[in-house]
Amino acid sequence: MGLLNPYYALCAVGFLARFSYALARTPVLPLFALHLGAGPEAIGLVVGISTVTGIFFKLPAGAASDLIGRKKTLLAGLVVFAVMPFTYLLVSSSQLLMLIRFLHGFATAIYGPVAMAVVMDAAGGRKGEMLSWFSSVTIIGNLVGAPAGGFILYRLATGAPSLFDFQAVYLASGAAGLLALLLALAILRGREAVAPSRGLREALRRFSSGIREVLSDRRVVAASSMEGLQNLTVGALEAFLPIYAVKVAELNEFQAGLLWGVQVLVTILSKPVLGRTSDLYGRRPLIVGGMALCALSFGAIPLVQNFYLLLITAAFFGLGEALVTSSSAALVADICHQRHFGAAMGAFGTIFDVGHAAGPIVAGLLLARMDYLPSFWIMAAALLASIPVFLWTVTHEGQAGGTDWCKTK
Repeated sequence: MGLLNPYYALCAVGFLARFSYALARTPVLPLFALHLGAGPEAIGLVVGISTVTGIFFKLPAGAASDLIGRKKTLLAGLVVFAVMPFTYLLVSSSQLLMLIRFLHGFATAIYGPVAMAVVMDAAGGRKGEMLSWFSSVTIIGNLVGAPAGGFILYRLATGAPSLFDFQAVYLASGAAGLLALLLALAILRGREAVAPSRGLREALRRFSSGIREVLSDRRVVAASSMEGLQNLTVGALEAFLPIYAVKVAELNEFQAGLLWGVQVLVTILSKPVLGRTSDLYGRRPLIVGGMALCALSFGAIPLVQNFYLLLITAAFFGLGEALVTSSSAALVADICHQRHFGAAMGAFGTIFDVGHAAGPIVAGLLLARMDYLPSFWIMAAALLASIPVFLWTVTHEGQAGGTDWCKTK
């Protein structure tokens, strides 16, 4: 495809798309749901429902890109990034907000696995490093978007944020999404030829073969599940860290956004180095260490209410997240044949999204019945329990550089 040549332009597209999505999500989304009268269970569903979209559509999107090309699928995802933020202006109830969040989830469901497949197409033996650099650059959008959304609310609101204040944030989100689409159209023009013509039966055969090959390897499922479980806690923090910060710790909306921002910042700064480390010394130790650190820092959050202590705790969680995410996708890529990178990243993204979607939903159900401390500790225990299962299933490292570890069908 040649898309890796304008690598920095692709990263700029990713930045704008993620900035748009972060503006619409944390800390604005749970506070918007709270403004609309939603309880803990409904807030968890509102935050998690967009990730449910990815559960069903990331794997088909990734596999489809192996057949019809990366350009078409990338642009399809970016159209959703550009259009959906403006629909939040129509929201008047938590039920409608939930529907719009589900549809907005098509943005990352389509774009996410395809963008990762593009990087791996050219990364060779540097998958961990290249994926980490790409991820770090693009999620700077999350780093900037979260506190920016909180800052807009903080500056506009004279007391509790009004409906107009939330609408202003979503207008900004839509503007960033449009810029991402326009930039992508400029850099992708003429860069991909039309996919070779194939019969429908042959296309479907290759599509299903790639999915079966990826999902039949328990190591792929186990490695993907570690990031999925880690994202259980990420999703819970996206939904309830802003509410905990504002309602329990009595911080303002801007400070709530900064808590999320510092976590993302630590992840960004750590991932390239950790990705290179995993290329050189192996994926498994980093994944195990990251899961343990995420569990401990996540469980510590309900123990503190001081802003600076919460910043430190969020920073440790971000480091744990970097340890896991710098290695898990690269481990999946090591295991699978290059011709199925799209399907592999789709499968990875699907399992990733199961955890991400379940996090706010599970946390909401727990918080409706108990306080933050036992709720968070139950979820942290799930992360710790996954470590021995992973070590038993993935007993050794894959081969960097695209060696075929999957069975050839």
